Amino acid sequence: MDYKSSGVDIDAGHELVRRIKGLARSTFTPGVLSEIGSFGGLFRLDPGAFTDPVLVASADGVGTKLKVAFLANRHDTVGEDLVNHCVNDILVQGARPLFFLDYLATGRLAPDVAEQVVAGIARGCRANGCALLGGETAEMPGFYAAGEYDLAGFIVGAVDRARIVNGATLQPGDALVGLPSSGLHTNGYSLARRIVFEELKLAVDSILPGIGISVGDALLAVHRSYLGVLEPLLAEPDLVRGLAHITGGGITDNLPRVFPPGVGARIDRRAWVVPALFELLGQAGHVPVEDMYRSFNMGIGLVIACRAADAGRVMATLEGMGEAPRVIGELIPGERSVRYVI
Repeated sequence: MDYKSSGVDIDAGHELVRRIKGLARSTFTPGVLSEIGSFGGLFRLDPGAFTDPVLVASADGVGTKLKVAFLANRHDTVGEDLVNHCVNDILVQGARPLFFLDYLATGRLAPDVAEQVVAGIARGCRANGCALLGGETAEMPGFYAAGEYDLAGFIVGAVDRARIVNGATLQPGDALVGLPSSGLHTNGYSLARRIVFEELKLAVDSILPGIGISVGDALLAVHRSYLGVLEPLLAEPDLVRGLAHITGGGITDNLPRVFPPGVGARIDRRAWVVPALFELLGQAGHVPVEDMYRSFNMGIGLVIACRAADAGRVMATLEGMGEAPRVIGELIPGERSVRYVI
């Protein structure tokens, strides 16, 4: 017996590293001091870029959106999803990304598939000015189903201590501005897959009724990054007082995470048009409205909290960048919770 006959192909791993070295190098920024293949990645923080730098780190995955990628045999978008999700998670504290690491685990390594995944990661890193500093590819036979893999990402960014966005100054009367999502992003897929594949009995290449695109195209739409559109706002001191990335738990659970004690929110559901995909999922699955707003982003991927007097300036800046922001509510006295106006 040998390792390969047990299901671990070391040569396939070396082949993958050979293929992805160029992808990783394409993301390198001046701070990168190491090559792919080292035991650890080296990164030098530019001492002139910050006055009092604070590192901000986060880790996340893509969830069961991967199941859709397996069905569609399309693997070049989930890596970009992963990077953008992680970027947004540190962005809401005011941090810009510095570097990213990935973890790809599978039962039997398929270099072609893994290369597609890493290509998506590299594309996301380049778009966000973030270096793909390293990662891990684990081949674990008997642990994952044939043709499947899991994916996780780890990001480190930095923000000047004086520019940290933590919601501490939020108070009743502040305005809440919502930015559109690009689809389901990376949350709610266990429910969405059950509705689409079991209730509607559609295939991944079926056209979604009333939507006009395939199931695969709709469900694999890339989770967008909000870094580019937020940078001008974050450059102005105290313009943005709080930020919430609307992920698992929806607006209902994510928005209160940034509130100080004694502050809640009133959200007007009529302030934006819920995209047709969410309407279809809710109707086809007979999902209660409350569950929809806790399972999905419902078309709002990020919420900005600012003074009511600054809302016009925030909206104008975003609209000038081609965005379609909406004032979706306001902060109110009370518990850390969200109340909806229907």
